[in-house]
Amino acid sequence: MLTESDDILIQRSQRGDHAAFETLMRRTSRLVYSRVYLDTGDGHQAEDLTQEVFLTAWKSIRQLDRPQRFRSWLLAIARNAAVDAGRRMSRKKRSGPTTSSEDVLLRIPSAAPPPDVTLENRECRDQVLAMLRTLPEEYRLAVSLRYIGGLDHEAIQQQLGISNGSLRGLLGRGLAMLRQELTCEPGRAAAFGVR
Repeated sequence: MLTESDDILIQRSQRGDHAAFETLMRRTSRLVYSRVYLDTGDGHQAEDLTQEVFLTAWKSIRQLDRPQRFRSWLLAIARNAAVDAGRRMSRKKRSGPTTSSEDVLLRIPSAAPPPDVTLENRECRDQVLAMLRTLPEEYRLAVSLRYIGGLDHEAIQQQLGISNGSLRGLLGRGLAMLRQELTCEPGRAAAFGVR
């Protein structure tokens, strides 16, 4: 079965075809998720923001005048959504204490790992994410798609429009840069894709 090109799907989406846009969403959802996860560091928030990004994209798809720029346009929407979410969180933190119903939920015993392990994992994850954010964009996207988005090499090549050799080079150099600066335990770092 032949699959339609992104350009054709974008044109159909611009005419209001929901099915065409859903296909585009399936093709690019991990790219968007990886991008917002890099900015937020929170899987649940990244899922919510990914949905927000696609809703915004659907509402404004008619404004996209060059279909070949769809992925970069989508990533710009993702970046803006993450910035806006950061601003909302900042305002929420300044607005005051939590409500009493949230306090009750905090008292329920958790099945999560002990607080010290959770803290060490969070610190390592934060360090890996901070280091990922400092990588040049081409390394950051390739490494994020592979280890955060869970894409295989073929899917990343398609997302980024690069050859297998180029991808292997980007992943190898990107991971080498991360390993060079990493200070948390290798076993913990491996949980976040750095081996």
